[in-house]
Amino acid sequence: MHFFLDILLLLPLLLAASLESLVKLFIPKRRKSVAGEVVLITGAGHGIGRLTAYEFAKLKSKLVLWDINKHGLEETAAECKRLGARVHAWVVDCSNREDIYSSAKKVKAEVGDVSILVNNAGVVYTADLFATQDPQIEKTFEVNVLAHFWTTKAFLPAMMSNNHGHIVTVASAAGHTVVPYLMAYCSSKFAAVGFHRALTEELAALKKTGVKTTCLCPNFINTGFIKNPTTNLGPTLEPEEVVGKLMSGILTEKKMIFVPSMISLLTVLERILPERFMITLKRKINIKFDAVIGYKDKGQ
Repeated sequence: MHFFLDILLLLPLLLAASLESLVKLFIPKRRKSVAGEVVLITGAGHGIGRLTAYEFAKLKSKLVLWDINKHGLEETAAECKRLGARVHAWVVDCSNREDIYSSAKKVKAEVGDVSILVNNAGVVYTADLFATQDPQIEKTFEVNVLAHFWTTKAFLPAMMSNNHGHIVTVASAAGHTVVPYLMAYCSSKFAAVGFHRALTEELAALKKTGVKTTCLCPNFINTGFIKNPTTNLGPTLEPEEVVGKLMSGILTEKKMIFVPSMISLLTVLERILPERFMITLKRKINIKFDAVIGYKDKGQ
Protein backbone atom coordinates (compact mmCIF):
# COMPACT_ATOMS: atom_id res chain seq x y z
CA MET A 1 0.00 0.00 0.00
CA HIS A 2 2.82 2.42 0.90
CA PHE A 3 4.40 1.79 -2.50
CA PHE A 4 1.22 2.83 -4.37
CA LEU A 5 0.89 5.94 -2.18
CA ASP A 6 4.47 6.85 -3.03
CA ILE A 7 3.63 6.46 -6.72
CA LEU A 8 0.65 8.81 -6.37
CA LEU A 9 2.89 11.39 -4.74
CA LEU A 10 5.08 11.28 -7.85
CA LEU A 11 2.25 12.46 -10.13
CA PRO A 12 3.11 16.18 -9.73
CA LEU A 13 6.70 15.34 -10.73
CA LEU A 14 5.38 13.46 -13.78
CA LEU A 15 3.39 16.52 -14.83
CA ALA A 16 6.34 18.87 -14.31
CA ALA A 17 8.75 16.60 -16.17
CA SER A 18 6.29 16.22 -19.07
CA LEU A 19 5.91 19.99 -19.38
CA GLU A 20 9.67 20.42 -19.21
CA SER A 21 10.16 17.88 -22.03
CA LEU A 22 7.52 19.64 -24.13
CA VAL A 23 9.19 23.01 -23.71
CA LYS A 24 12.63 21.56 -24.57
CA LEU A 25 11.26 20.40 -27.94
CA PHE A 26 11.20 24.05 -29.00
CA ILE A 27 14.53 25.10 -27.50
CA PRO A 28 17.64 24.12 -29.51
CA LYS A 29 20.10 22.33 -27.27
CA ARG A 30 23.64 23.66 -27.16
CA ARG A 31 26.17 21.45 -28.95
CA LYS A 32 29.37 20.51 -27.17
CA SER A 33 32.82 20.85 -28.71
CA VAL A 34 34.72 17.68 -29.59
CA ALA A 35 37.86 19.45 -30.85
CA GLY A 36 40.92 17.64 -29.54
CA GLU A 37 38.92 14.68 -28.21
CA VAL A 38 40.36 11.24 -28.99
CA VAL A 39 37.59 9.44 -30.87
CA LEU A 40 37.79 5.71 -31.55
CA ILE A 41 35.39 4.33 -34.17
CA THR A 42 35.03 0.60 -34.86
CA GLY A 43 33.92 -0.50 -38.33
CA ALA A 44 35.38 2.73 -39.74
CA GLY A 45 36.24 1.30 -43.15
CA HIS A 46 32.82 1.74 -44.70
CA GLY A 47 29.22 2.93 -44.29
CA ILE A 48 28.15 4.64 -41.08
CA GLY A 49 31.58 4.28 -39.46
CA ARG A 50 33.37 5.94 -42.37
CA LEU A 51 30.97 8.88 -42.60
CA THR A 52 31.05 9.35 -38.81
CA ALA A 53 34.85 9.52 -38.99
CA TYR A 54 34.60 12.24 -41.64
CA GLU A 55 32.28 14.30 -39.43
CA PHE A 56 34.58 14.06 -36.40
CA ALA A 57 37.53 14.94 -38.64
CA LYS A 58 35.74 18.16 -39.68
CA LEU A 59 35.25 18.96 -35.99
CA LYS A 60 39.03 18.70 -35.32
CA SER A 61 38.93 15.50 -33.25
CA LYS A 62 41.86 13.09 -33.08
CA LEU A 63 40.79 9.86 -34.73
CA VAL A 64 41.54 6.23 -33.97
CA LEU A 65 40.01 4.03 -36.68
CA TRP A 66 39.47 0.29 -36.41
CA ASP A 67 38.24 -2.09 -39.09
CA ILE A 68 38.94 -5.61 -40.27
CA ASN A 69 39.05 -4.41 -43.90
CA LYS A 70 42.54 -2.92 -44.48
CA HIS A 71 41.71 -1.35 -47.84
CA GLY A 72 38.52 0.35 -46.64
CA LEU A 73 40.28 1.49 -43.47
CA GLU A 74 43.11 3.10 -45.42
CA GLU A 75 40.64 4.94 -47.66
CA THR A 76 38.81 6.36 -44.63
CA ALA A 77 42.06 7.35 -42.94
CA ALA A 78 43.32 9.11 -46.07
CA GLU A 79 40.17 11.21 -46.41
CA CYS A 80 40.20 12.11 -42.70
CA LYS A 81 43.79 13.30 -43.05
CA ARG A 82 42.78 15.35 -46.08
CA LEU A 83 40.13 16.96 -43.88
CA GLY A 84 42.88 18.00 -41.47
CA ALA A 85 42.54 15.40 -38.72
CA ARG A 86 45.27 13.48 -36.93
CA VAL A 87 44.53 9.83 -37.67
CA HIS A 88 45.72 6.48 -36.33
CA ALA A 89 44.39 3.36 -38.05
CA TRP A 90 44.58 -0.27 -36.92
CA VAL A 91 43.31 -3.42 -38.60
CA VAL A 92 41.28 -5.03 -35.79
CA ASP A 93 38.97 -8.04 -35.76
CA CYS A 94 36.12 -7.01 -33.48
CA SER A 95 34.95 -10.61 -33.22
CA ASN A 96 38.20 -11.42 -31.39
CA ARG A 97 38.41 -10.34 -27.74
CA GLU A 98 42.20 -10.67 -27.49
CA ASP A 99 42.70 -8.65 -30.69
CA ILE A 100 40.53 -5.89 -29.18
CA TYR A 101 42.44 -5.88 -25.89
CA SER A 102 45.89 -5.93 -27.51
CA SER A 103 44.91 -3.16 -29.94
CA ALA A 104 43.50 -1.11 -27.06
CA LYS A 105 46.87 -1.29 -25.31
CA LYS A 106 48.57 0.04 -28.45
CA VAL A 107 46.08 2.90 -28.64
CA LYS A 108 46.73 3.92 -25.03
CA ALA A 109 50.51 3.71 -25.52
CA GLU A 110 50.71 5.49 -28.89
CA VAL A 111 47.74 7.91 -28.82
CA GLY A 112 46.51 8.27 -25.24
CA ASP A 113 43.18 7.92 -23.49
CA VAL A 114 40.10 7.55 -25.70
CA SER A 115 37.40 10.02 -24.64
CA ILE A 116 34.72 9.15 -27.23
CA LEU A 117 34.12 5.51 -28.17
CA VAL A 118 31.82 4.74 -31.10
CA ASN A 119 30.95 1.03 -31.14
CA ASN A 120 29.80 0.83 -34.74
CA ALA A 121 31.17 -2.44 -36.17
CA GLY A 122 28.41 -4.89 -37.05
CA VAL A 123 27.49 -7.91 -39.14
CA VAL A 124 24.16 -9.17 -40.44
CA TYR A 125 23.02 -12.41 -42.08
CA THR A 126 19.63 -12.33 -43.79
CA ALA A 127 18.32 -15.86 -43.36
CA ASP A 128 15.88 -17.84 -41.29
CA LEU A 129 17.08 -19.77 -38.24
CA PHE A 130 17.79 -22.97 -40.19
CA ALA A 131 19.76 -21.29 -42.99
CA THR A 132 21.89 -19.31 -40.54
CA GLN A 133 25.04 -21.32 -39.83
CA ASP A 134 26.22 -21.75 -36.24
CA PRO A 135 29.46 -19.79 -36.83
CA GLN A 136 27.38 -16.95 -38.32
CA ILE A 137 25.24 -16.79 -35.19
CA GLU A 138 28.35 -16.73 -33.02
CA LYS A 139 30.00 -14.00 -35.10
CA THR A 140 26.82 -11.90 -35.01
CA PHE A 141 26.94 -11.79 -31.22
CA GLU A 142 30.74 -11.44 -31.05
CA VAL A 143 30.74 -8.32 -33.24
CA ASN A 144 27.33 -6.77 -32.53
CA VAL A 145 27.37 -6.93 -28.74
CA LEU A 146 30.31 -8.76 -27.10
CA ALA A 147 32.78 -6.40 -28.76
CA HIS A 148 30.99 -3.53 -27.00
CA PHE A 149 31.85 -5.11 -23.65
CA TRP A 150 35.53 -5.56 -24.52
CA THR A 151 36.05 -2.07 -25.97
CA THR A 152 34.16 -0.44 -23.10
CA LYS A 153 36.10 -2.38 -20.47
CA ALA A 154 39.30 -1.25 -22.18
CA PHE A 155 38.54 2.47 -22.50
CA LEU A 156 35.89 3.32 -19.89
CA PRO A 157 38.21 3.32 -16.82
CA ALA A 158 40.08 6.40 -18.06
CA MET A 159 36.78 8.16 -18.82
CA MET A 160 35.52 7.36 -15.32
CA SER A 161 38.76 8.51 -13.74
CA ASN A 162 38.43 11.85 -15.55
CA ASN A 163 34.62 11.88 -15.23
CA HIS A 164 34.62 12.84 -18.89
CA GLY A 165 33.78 10.78 -21.95
CA HIS A 166 31.11 9.40 -24.23
CA ILE A 167 30.17 5.81 -25.17
CA VAL A 168 28.18 5.52 -28.40
CA THR A 169 26.31 2.30 -29.21
CA VAL A 170 25.25 1.84 -32.82
CA ALA A 171 22.29 -0.53 -32.56
CA SER A 172 19.17 -0.70 -34.74
CA ALA A 173 15.41 -0.38 -34.80
CA ALA A 174 15.71 -4.19 -34.80
CA GLY A 175 16.89 -3.82 -31.21
CA HIS A 176 13.36 -2.78 -30.24
CA THR A 177 11.07 -4.72 -32.58
CA VAL A 178 11.61 -8.02 -34.39
CA VAL A 179 11.68 -8.85 -38.10
CA PRO A 180 11.43 -12.35 -39.62
CA TYR A 181 14.63 -13.75 -41.17
CA LEU A 182 16.85 -11.57 -39.00
CA MET A 183 16.68 -13.64 -35.82
CA ALA A 184 20.37 -13.54 -34.93
CA TYR A 185 20.67 -9.87 -35.87
CA CYS A 186 17.57 -8.78 -33.94
CA SER A 187 18.65 -10.76 -30.89
CA SER A 188 22.12 -9.18 -30.94
CA LYS A 189 20.71 -5.68 -31.37
CA PHE A 190 18.24 -6.18 -28.50
CA ALA A 191 21.35 -7.08 -26.47
CA ALA A 192 23.16 -3.95 -27.73
CA VAL A 193 20.24 -1.73 -26.68
CA GLY A 194 20.20 -3.49 -23.30
CA PHE A 195 23.95 -2.91 -23.00
CA HIS A 196 23.45 0.83 -23.60
CA ARG A 197 20.61 1.12 -21.10
CA ALA A 198 22.38 -0.91 -18.42
CA LEU A 199 25.63 1.03 -18.90
CA THR A 200 23.72 4.32 -18.62
CA GLU A 201 22.14 3.26 -15.33
CA GLU A 202 25.41 1.90 -13.95
CA LEU A 203 27.27 5.14 -14.66
CA ALA A 204 24.47 7.06 -12.92
CA ALA A 205 24.67 4.72 -9.90
CA LEU A 206 28.43 5.30 -9.73
CA LYS A 207 27.83 9.09 -10.00
CA LYS A 208 29.97 9.39 -13.12
CA THR A 209 27.74 12.09 -14.59
CA GLY A 210 30.47 13.35 -16.93
CA VAL A 211 30.51 10.12 -18.92
CA LYS A 212 27.67 10.29 -21.44
CA THR A 213 25.96 7.54 -23.44
CA THR A 214 24.14 7.57 -26.78
CA CYS A 215 22.41 4.76 -28.69
CA LEU A 216 21.54 4.94 -32.41
CA CYS A 217 18.56 2.90 -33.65
CA PRO A 218 17.93 3.42 -37.37
CA ASN A 219 15.64 1.62 -39.81
CA PHE A 220 17.08 0.04 -43.00
CA ILE A 221 20.08 1.99 -44.35
CA ASN A 222 21.27 1.97 -47.93
CA THR A 223 24.70 0.47 -47.21
CA GLY A 224 24.31 -2.80 -49.14
CA PHE A 225 24.33 -5.08 -46.10
CA ILE A 226 20.67 -5.99 -46.56
CA LYS A 227 19.62 -6.57 -50.16
CA ASN A 228 16.54 -4.86 -51.60
CA PRO A 229 14.88 -3.71 -48.36
CA THR A 230 11.43 -2.11 -48.63
CA THR A 231 8.88 -0.94 -46.08
CA ASN A 232 5.77 1.22 -46.05
CA LEU A 233 7.40 3.31 -43.31
CA GLY A 234 9.24 5.17 -46.07
CA PRO A 235 12.25 4.89 -48.37
CA THR A 236 15.47 3.20 -47.32
CA LEU A 237 17.56 5.65 -45.31
CA GLU A 238 20.66 7.20 -46.85
CA PRO A 239 23.81 6.89 -44.69
CA GLU A 240 24.39 10.65 -44.73
CA GLU A 241 20.97 11.28 -43.14
CA VAL A 242 21.60 8.72 -40.39
CA VAL A 243 25.07 10.06 -39.61
CA GLY A 244 23.66 13.59 -39.46
CA LYS A 245 21.18 12.45 -36.80
CA LEU A 246 23.90 10.50 -34.98
CA MET A 247 26.29 13.45 -34.82
CA SER A 248 23.53 15.78 -33.66
CA GLY A 249 22.65 13.28 -30.94
CA ILE A 250 26.25 12.89 -29.78
CA LEU A 251 26.91 16.63 -29.70
CA THR A 252 23.71 17.31 -27.73
CA GLU A 253 24.24 14.20 -25.54
CA LYS A 254 20.96 12.56 -26.52
CA LYS A 255 20.58 9.11 -25.00
CA MET A 256 18.41 7.39 -27.65
CA ILE A 257 18.22 8.29 -31.34
CA PHE A 258 15.56 6.76 -33.59
CA VAL A 259 15.77 7.27 -37.36
CA PRO A 260 13.11 7.95 -38.50
CA SER A 261 11.69 9.30 -35.24
CA MET A 262 8.38 7.45 -35.74
CA ILE A 263 10.20 4.23 -34.78
CA SER A 264 10.02 5.37 -31.15
CA LEU A 265 6.23 5.55 -31.40
CA LEU A 266 6.05 2.03 -32.85
CA THR A 267 8.12 0.64 -29.97
CA VAL A 268 5.64 2.14 -27.50
CA LEU A 269 2.58 0.92 -29.42
CA GLU A 270 3.95 -2.62 -29.52
CA ARG A 271 3.99 -2.70 -25.72
CA ILE A 272 0.50 -1.30 -25.09
CA LEU A 273 -1.71 -2.30 -28.03
CA PRO A 274 -3.42 -5.71 -28.42
CA GLU A 275 -1.40 -8.40 -30.16
CA ARG A 276 -4.05 -8.94 -32.82
CA PHE A 277 -3.93 -5.26 -33.80
CA MET A 278 -0.11 -5.26 -33.93
CA ILE A 279 -0.12 -8.28 -36.26
CA THR A 280 -2.32 -6.36 -38.69
CA LEU A 281 -0.25 -3.18 -38.29
CA LYS A 282 2.99 -5.04 -39.10
CA ARG A 283 1.36 -6.43 -42.24
CA LYS A 284 0.57 -2.87 -43.27
CA ILE A 285 4.17 -1.82 -42.60
CA ASN A 286 5.16 -4.73 -44.89
CA ILE A 287 8.91 -5.08 -44.31
CA LYS A 288 10.61 -7.06 -47.08
CA PHE A 289 14.18 -7.89 -48.17
CA ASP A 290 16.09 -10.70 -49.85
CA ALA A 291 16.67 -13.62 -47.47
CA VAL A 292 17.68 -17.28 -47.55
CA ILE A 293 15.01 -19.66 -46.23
CA GLY A 294 16.35 -22.97 -45.00
CA TYR A 295 13.16 -24.40 -43.51
CA LYS A 296 11.32 -26.90 -45.73
CA ASP A 297 7.80 -27.96 -44.84
CA LYS A 298 7.65 -31.76 -45.05
CA GLY A 299 4.05 -31.49 -46.17
CA GLN A 300 5.06 -29.63 -49.34
